[in-house]
Amino acid sequence: MRRIFAAAPAALLCLSCMSMPHASGSLPGEVERVIARQGKTRLVAVAYKNLGTGVTFGAQDRERFHAASTMKVPVMMALFDAVDQGYLRLCEPIPVRNEFHSIMDGSTFTLDPKEDGDPDLYKAAGQTRPVEDLIRRMIVRSSNLATNLLIDKVGPGTVMDLMRRIEAYDIRILRGVEDEKAFEARMNNTVTAHDLLIALDAIAAGKEFTKASSDRMIDILKAQEFNEKIPAGLPAGTPVAHKTGDITGIHHDMAIVYPPGEKPYILVVLTAGFPDEKAADPVIAEISRVVWQRRAERPDAGR
Repeated sequence: MRRIFAAAPAALLCLSCMSMPHASGSLPGEVERVIARQGKTRLVAVAYKNLGTGVTFGAQDRERFHAASTMKVPVMMALFDAVDQGYLRLCEPIPVRNEFHSIMDGSTFTLDPKEDGDPDLYKAAGQTRPVEDLIRRMIVRSSNLATNLLIDKVGPGTVMDLMRRIEAYDIRILRGVEDEKAFEARMNNTVTAHDLLIALDAIAAGKEFTKASSDRMIDILKAQEFNEKIPAGLPAGTPVAHKTGDITGIHHDMAIVYPPGEKPYILVVLTAGFPDEKAADPVIAEISRVVWQRRAERPDAGR
């Protein structure tokens, strides 16, 4: 049975399930060196795929983590899939409200605007906003209110059906955000680095969605406003389509990176056990920097 790394005291975390060491100086070997420096109380999982060279590797990429806001990408994917299937229109108006029901017992709860990356949306209560606007807020500003409105619209079951269809079996989306009763009952959204890579690959490859939907999702991810993690390890101006996730003790980033004149690559970095975002972000950025510098390696490099 796999562990789930959630917002927990660092002392409860360990670095078991580390992959076998790779050759010193290889891309996987250098990433694992960065991970090893973090010590035994911090977990770092990495999944990588270069769509040009074919290189892939994972370090602890099958470990399950609390999803934090990375769950918003599967929700976005399910919404665009519904659009492609003709069940939903991007211009469809959604009533804005701040009242939701816990999946634990059906009791109502509200979100705190002060804890939301997009407090302006709360001012629209009683009005409507189109689906596409809410999707953009959910990804670009990590709006919790938009997320809960959208997941109520599409349904967690629909999100899970899509994840199974693309074979991302270890992504579990049960609910929206800030459902405290569900959190206390450990009814949480969970992900692995491996399966978040599958999700991004489905967007980048453009095979699971219409080209219009794939292009739109990438454009939305490129507009991300929180860029202290994977983008911080890249040369300034590098296009990157990504989504972060942060709660207490949990700091993630998942990205499609577009080097000029090359095929893109996918990088997912999940962390647990860091005291705060300021401690985790430089580690994620360092891994991103190593991958950028060694992205041209062929599958047999370092052997």
